[in-house]
Amino acid sequence: MKYMISVFVGAASYGVLSTFVVLAYGEGYKLGEVVGSQLMIGFLLSWLFATYIERKQRRSEESGSAGKRTGAGGVKQNLQRLSWKTRLLLMAAGLPTAITGLVYYHSLRYIPASLAILLLFQFTWIGVLVQCIRQKKRPNRAIVTTLVILLGGTILAAGIMEQGGGSFHPLGVTLGFLAAISYTMFILFSGNAAPEVPPATRSKWMMAGGMTFVFILFPPEFLWNGDLFSSLFLFGTLLGLFGAFIPPLLFAYGVPHIGEGMAGILGAAELPVAVLLSSIVLHEQVSWLQWAGVVIVLAGVAYPELIKLVRRNKRISSGVGA
Repeated sequence: MKYMISVFVGAASYGVLSTFVVLAYGEGYKLGEVVGSQLMIGFLLSWLFATYIERKQRRSEESGSAGKRTGAGGVKQNLQRLSWKTRLLLMAAGLPTAITGLVYYHSLRYIPASLAILLLFQFTWIGVLVQCIRQKKRPNRAIVTTLVILLGGTILAAGIMEQGGGSFHPLGVTLGFLAAISYTMFILFSGNAAPEVPPATRSKWMMAGGMTFVFILFPPEFLWNGDLFSSLFLFGTLLGLFGAFIPPLLFAYGVPHIGEGMAGILGAAELPVAVLLSSIVLHEQVSWLQWAGVVIVLAGVAYPELIKLVRRNKRISSGVGA
């Protein structure tokens, strides 16, 4: 359960991003500045956290407790023996994080946030499809039912029924769908790239790769032109915390234990948070149909666990009856 909660919280953290991006665009900042400051702050936070974990393990060993605790010793060994091949692998695994931010944030220039979120949410079925192909088996009935519930709730929550299709800009739609694909790759790599490495260490090297990629595409002029010390620092800190630090760390911790398919389903937690914040912070009008969609999405997220709970209770009842 703790692994599912970690992925759920990580996905919910992504829900705040669209609101902050819209506010940053309103202040006149560009795509490269928004994504670059986000990944830079995320990288610094990840590196500081990993350094804290490493020093904590080192102090434990020096005090004699690490020798008695296999887990702590194992973490320290991984931190020390991380080869450059593994580091480069993790940096490459961090590229989908940067790509998702670039294409998703750029899509907000052409299409409404509600439509962009809907397109991003196609990762729910893409993730299940990828897992089915990798494992060479069909999804079970509970997963299919969950996807149907999520799809219906997402359409309502995104407000497509009210807005219609008049604002479907082709480039924006393409970018939104590409964000869904890259987000699926992020979930996939979070669970399969060097899973033996501690989550904090994996996260910092993934952030290093994402930041390097963005800085190559968009040189960080905000570092020397003074913009970093304006409101961009606030936006970069918020986006870095909720978009580049918390989710990769929690995904690196939880995804290897629950699989990409379930991680994709739990990722639906992003949508309710995005709708709620757009209503409270951006003062966007949210209809009762959209709120109904939010409730349906939450029900879809909870559905697999409810099925497990019902089955577990039936087994217990059967055992008692026997």
